[in-house]
Amino acid sequence: QAQLVESGGGFVQTGDSLRLSCVHSGGAFSSYAMGWFRQAPGKEREFVSAITSSGTRTNYADSVKGRFTISRDNAKNTVYLQMHSLIPEDTAVYYCAGSVYSSTLAYTEGLYHYWGQGTQVTVSS
Repeated sequence: QAQLVESGGGFVQTGDSLRLSCVHSGGAFSSYAMGWFRQAPGKEREFVSAITSSGTRTNYADSVKGRFTISRDNAKNTVYLQMHSLIPEDTAVYYCAGSVYSSTLAYTEGLYHYWGQGTQVTVSS
């Protein structure tokens, strides 16, 4: 069974950068589309970004477009989320998710089939 483990979260200041990583095991990573979601305290989980299995197409939420970049290294079974110009509103637990629909760039949670445990990102003003 596929498993995902996120890392790279932390406590940063406004304007700082972080890179999140998500390592996949137990399946054919290169055949899965991957996504990043986040959940802030008291709010529902929301879509952040997605990337197709080949890495050729990406999708971003408007709130992070131009600041965040998703990428993947299929040789390392890893998907990344590079975050720049962080603001307090980015504070959340960040989750990576995998979808068997290799070409999806979906922002809908229901189209993702397995999830990591999350990593906390806190941005201080």
